[in-house]
Amino acid sequence: MAPDERLNPVTTGSNPLAARSSGVQLHLTSLPGGRLGDEARRFVDWLAEAGQSWWQMLPLGPPDRYGSPYKASSAFAAWDGFLEDPQAEVTPDEVGAFVERHEFWAPSLPARLLPDQVRFEREWAALRRYAQDRGVRLIGDVPIYVAPGSYDQKAWPELFLDGVVAGVPPDAFTAAGQRWGNPIYDWPALQRRGYRWWVERFRRVFELYDLARIDHFRAFVAYWAVPAGDRDARGGTWRRGPGGAPFRAGIAELGTMAFIAEDLGVITPPVTRLRRELGYPGMVVLQFAFDPDDPRGPHRLENHRPDVVAYTGTHDTDTLRGWWATLSAPRRAEAQAALRDAGLHDDDVEWGLTRLWMRSPAPLVMLQAQDVLGLGSEARMNLPGTAGGSWRWRLEPGALTAAHARRLRAATEEAGRAG
Repeated sequence: MAPDERLNPVTTGSNPLAARSSGVQLHLTSLPGGRLGDEARRFVDWLAEAGQSWWQMLPLGPPDRYGSPYKASSAFAAWDGFLEDPQAEVTPDEVGAFVERHEFWAPSLPARLLPDQVRFEREWAALRRYAQDRGVRLIGDVPIYVAPGSYDQKAWPELFLDGVVAGVPPDAFTAAGQRWGNPIYDWPALQRRGYRWWVERFRRVFELYDLARIDHFRAFVAYWAVPAGDRDARGGTWRRGPGGAPFRAGIAELGTMAFIAEDLGVITPPVTRLRRELGYPGMVVLQFAFDPDDPRGPHRLENHRPDVVAYTGTHDTDTLRGWWATLSAPRRAEAQAALRDAGLHDDDVEWGLTRLWMRSPAPLVMLQAQDVLGLGSEARMNLPGTAGGSWRWRLEPGALTAAHARRLRAATEEAGRAG
């Protein structure tokens, strides 16, 4: 067996995506009530009724003041705002046992936060058991960077560079690029420590989830470093990342790690090569699939490979209905032609597109809850590049009905994906 095959969950037989399946993305804050408990269990029940095998959510860390889970104050801790019972009793012995189990990162938190982590561990374990009993598995989301001023940066300052922050370069959509402001890792310092911080982060990920999407995967090959004093990202430069070394360190200690590599945007051959060496599926998105000027684009249905996960949209895109309302005439015509060629004539075009997308050779198709409900742009989760107004969408109680479940199950069974 070749070295890269030893790392590949597809060839080792431990691939959680071995069978065709589908799922729905809905962050915990978008549940009615926005927390664990009855509504989370009801959503699991609805997923099982709808024939879905996966529930994907956004990062679980304490969000920033705008509600963004991608700038959490800890890469390891969970937000206390998710707790069903924030007053549940926690004994000193339970806190001590928690710190012992998580001896690497628990001391990075103030002691006052530890009881809530114990409560979260209890409630999360109960939800995960509940989901597993109903054939539903959980997909998490791992931001590559930590937040500025986070507990991680304070506890391990030696692992981060001074004078530069994270971002992405200018492109066709953003002339100034994007200055994210996150601390950038000192990869040589991490290497000297055997990538211990990343190994422990991976350990935490798979304590919580069955599968996880790792954000901005391309930065493991090369990342955009912006001078800390710059107001935008135009003055940044590309720097070489660590490649697969952190993942190999994790695999050596933890065994196979089931990731989805977020590889959207302008992706170079070395990024795709690393992803395939590690055996991680990439991502394709329906909303990028109908470009008549890009016949070889990876998002086009005819170009899908079995080593991708096919999303109808992401937290950063509009809903399907909102996207369709603003789609240019040439792209709209191409999408309509694809639906006609597939023999799909649904009254709701977004539902026809969902059924079309379900036909992908990708092992996993992920839908947005907003698209199951046919909602417009008012239900968009995030508008990249804006500080406020995002991360607020929430389901109305009872919005996902038995009729929605029947419709989704029919489409899922039609595509051979039913759980």
